[in-house]
Amino acid sequence: MKLNRNILVFFICAIVLVVQPVHSQIFFEEQANALGINISGGSTVRLGGVSFFDYDNDGWDDLTFGTKDVDPVRFFKNNNGTFVEETFNININGHSKQVIWVDYDNDGDNDLFVARLDANNKLFQNDGNFNFTDVTASAGFSNAALISYGASFGDYDNDGFLDVFISNKDDDGIIPNQLYHNNGDGTFTDVSVAAGISTVGHLSFCSAFFDYDKDGYLDIYISNDRMNNPNIMYHNNGDGTFTDTSAATGTNIIANAMSTTIGDYNYDGWLDIYVTNTSEGNFLLKNNGDGTFTDMANYTGTLFHSIGWGAIFLDADNDMDLDMYVSGMINNPNIGVLTSAFYESVPGYIFQIPSNAGFANDNYRSFANAIGDVDNNGYPDFIVMNESPDNHTLWQNSGGTNNWLKVKLEGVISNKNGIGSWIEIMANGQVMYRYTLCGEGFLSQNSASEFFGLGTATTIDYIKVNWLSGVEDMYYNVNPNQTLTLVEGETLSTNEFSQANFHLTPNPTTGIIQVFNITQPTKTVVYDVAGRLIDEMTLTSVNHTINLKAQAKGMYFVTLEQGGRKVVKKVVLQ
Repeated sequence: MKLNRNILVFFICAIVLVVQPVHSQIFFEEQANALGINISGGSTVRLGGVSFFDYDNDGWDDLTFGTKDVDPVRFFKNNNGTFVEETFNININGHSKQVIWVDYDNDGDNDLFVARLDANNKLFQNDGNFNFTDVTASAGFSNAALISYGASFGDYDNDGFLDVFISNKDDDGIIPNQLYHNNGDGTFTDVSVAAGISTVGHLSFCSAFFDYDKDGYLDIYISNDRMNNPNIMYHNNGDGTFTDTSAATGTNIIANAMSTTIGDYNYDGWLDIYVTNTSEGNFLLKNNGDGTFTDMANYTGTLFHSIGWGAIFLDADNDMDLDMYVSGMINNPNIGVLTSAFYESVPGYIFQIPSNAGFANDNYRSFANAIGDVDNNGYPDFIVMNESPDNHTLWQNSGGTNNWLKVKLEGVISNKNGIGSWIEIMANGQVMYRYTLCGEGFLSQNSASEFFGLGTATTIDYIKVNWLSGVEDMYYNVNPNQTLTLVEGETLSTNEFSQANFHLTPNPTTGIIQVFNITQPTKTVVYDVAGRLIDEMTLTSVNHTINLKAQAKGMYFVTLEQGGRKVVKKVVLQ
């Protein structure tokens, strides 16, 4: 007898669930009103986006809400686990969509970008004390209303400054998307045409910068609405241009696509994509590691078969795998269609919907969602944007006994937010990966901290950070249950250099490096990361300075040879 493929998948999944039971510690409770959030999204499906991001860098994830009609963007500071609304010297009225905090000028504070439907997009520069200046025009952005939904940031040319891709969605499908290059001087240039971005409209909801082929350059994936607008994958050629590889990669799905949710759901070291859709079913695009993707939604049990919008990957119970939450537009559970779905990962990287996770009454018409940590207990919480008459919901994670780690990045050569970096850790023999994004999912911004569930592990064997600049930092034997801020290049000076007789300082450097422990003439050669000879000299105890001031920022290798000993040191020029 020949079984239907769907039936066969069902039986395989059922067998896996029977022989490998899941012992869940997951429980969420809706706590928005109790924690100070009492906001409705309005009576239209065109709701605003949400940011669950620590905008004041005090260690607590704050909330920022895009709004509709004449309402302003609203800011809620996390005050040790509860929220208090605050205002700044800006008033952004109208229909705002994506709200993103981003350090576009690398000065150490978070600026604000707002994508809007009914007016021009806005960029506000933070002076460090939350006094904001509207720099939209001076920065080079259009003063026209482009009907923009999404905005995502990433450094596509690896120059250390975050660029922005804007997703436009007018009803006629005329207005094209835009790629703006950050010039590093506070201004942006629209490089869409020169970069190879389509000059026609695609009804785009949102996009994500991520490196799908791990070649060191950020690619762009776009979710487009309506069945005549396939999703688009732009491959970064590394020279400032992009090539449409949608068909070649198998990512040109035809759907009423909403989200671009990025994560490595099966921990194979390659980034996958989850795309929400209408009742035809969602897509889980597994990255095959060879430049192609395969839809695994049916096999993994994540089709949803409702009207999906926002989606997030999160390790809800910190058991060392990635679960998922999907927001849905249907609010009537009696018609047999999912209103939302919390998917728990079970052995084999498939998913099931547990009955005891706290979502029995999650019957809202919901849209954007984002991850944060309300109480800093290391267990991810999330906010969901709901249509009125319901208020937005904040699902607080009750936590459990499993250990955890949170990692926040601070770039030096790379962009200050560390966007486009890989974080890899190993604990109890399990390797896990996270990738840093800015503007992800459907009109959302997640916490600046990446969450790792550690299960019962009492030691993290290592943390590896591969920065967009090419710098790699390694940390060993790290204690769990803490939040770490990791600074690019810090292990080069604290670990590697302390293990050799030669000592180079400062590192990272702004150009002048002192080399110590020179006991005799030492042949010294400097190369860049491409292996090109930069300089060659002989150092002595009197003349022991290397001058890189004329060189471009980046990583260099210094070879020192003395008395038959030869060592190579990495140096970061910032």
